Amino acid sequence: MAILVKGVGWAPRPLLPVVQAWDLDARRWVRALRRSPVKVLFPSGEVVDRKPGPGKRPRKAAAEASPHVQRPQQAPQEPPAQTPSTWEESGLRYDKAFPGDKRLSSVMTVVKSRTFREKQGKILLEGRRLIADALKAGAVPKMFFFSRLDYLKELPADKLKGVRLVKVKFEDIKEWSDLVTPQGIMGIFAKPDHVKMTFPATQLLHSLPLLLICDNLRDPGNLGTILRSAAGAGCSKVLLTKGCVDPWEPKVLRAGMGAHFQVPIINNLDWETVPKYLPDDTRVYVADNCGLYTQAQKSNKASDHGWICDQQLSKIHKYEEEEEEDLETGASKDWLPELEVQSYDLDWTEAPAAVVIGGETHGLSLESLQLAESTGGRRLLIPVVPGVDSLNSAMAASILLFEGRRQLRLRAEHLSRDRS
Repeated sequence: MAILVKGVGWAPRPLLPVVQAWDLDARRWVRALRRSPVKVLFPSGEVVDRKPGPGKRPRKAAAEASPHVQRPQQAPQEPPAQTPSTWEESGLRYDKAFPGDKRLSSVMTVVKSRTFREKQGKILLEGRRLIADALKAGAVPKMFFFSRLDYLKELPADKLKGVRLVKVKFEDIKEWSDLVTPQGIMGIFAKPDHVKMTFPATQLLHSLPLLLICDNLRDPGNLGTILRSAAGAGCSKVLLTKGCVDPWEPKVLRAGMGAHFQVPIINNLDWETVPKYLPDDTRVYVADNCGLYTQAQKSNKASDHGWICDQQLSKIHKYEEEEEEDLETGASKDWLPELEVQSYDLDWTEAPAAVVIGGETHGLSLESLQLAESTGGRRLLIPVVPGVDSLNSAMAASILLFEGRRQLRLRAEHLSRDRS
């Protein structure tokens, strides 16, 4: 039997089949032919749509019908913002700040510095009320940062056209805010020009021939309060000389409570240019802390006459000593102009009047006294209880301005009675 098998030449089959390389290529082509292409591209360039066989659905329809088929992931689309019709009609759009966005910090660095603020010509306004007052007065907005869209919807949409709107986190606004309780919105505006601004009609209607000149006011809180009193008293204009704090500083804006957009403010003036902004026949009155020095000499007790400043008193002593030395040589420099002193409640508004308020630290400048002397003005005294050093500049300004308003109102009433 073994000899028969050997003669036939039969050999045992290998346990694993040997696959040739051409066999693999053939199988690949077979699998390729079994596919059902959607379109067939012939060498001639003709494209023929291939219809699915009977009982088969297109792959797209099959994928939609099968809940287990994984669809290609698409970028998530943000839901459309629910905005009022005014926003939709205006076509307003806003950007969202991404993590690490430096736009807010770069802008805050500029507007919080007076040097950069003056070079760039931009100011920072914070809070919905202050921003609304600025827009109403015609201030030109450049950019808004806000944490909630509702804050922006409260503003007139027609005023926001062409303004860059950026939505940021409340924590970012809180970091740069000067308010104890940030309101979640900041606006960057072009520095307002009093000539181009539109002030409230009621403010213009009650405007009086009464001006305020601020001289060497350095405290932001005092200046903001003074501007607020000037707007409340009906001042027609506020002039700020060089040496005063910037009226568009955030602290001044916060203390002013919108007064910046109710009364014209002209700042950074030289004393030579101040008369150009005064009406004709204006008399300049000064609220001088040392106005009663000449009367104080009679009793040798400066405190008996109220509102005396030791620092200014020593400065006047120095002026007079130098003047006496010049008189010995035959030359006089007229250091201290002679101005008559009168009580603040006596009539001093018979002509257009301007009141000069000096800072508590540096006081009034010599130029302000010379201007008062040249216009026939006087020193205005607010008597205080003996022993009290002086009044706050903002308080003194408020007293004098509202006293001037009272005198003008009484004069208008007398004129109306005479005509009737």
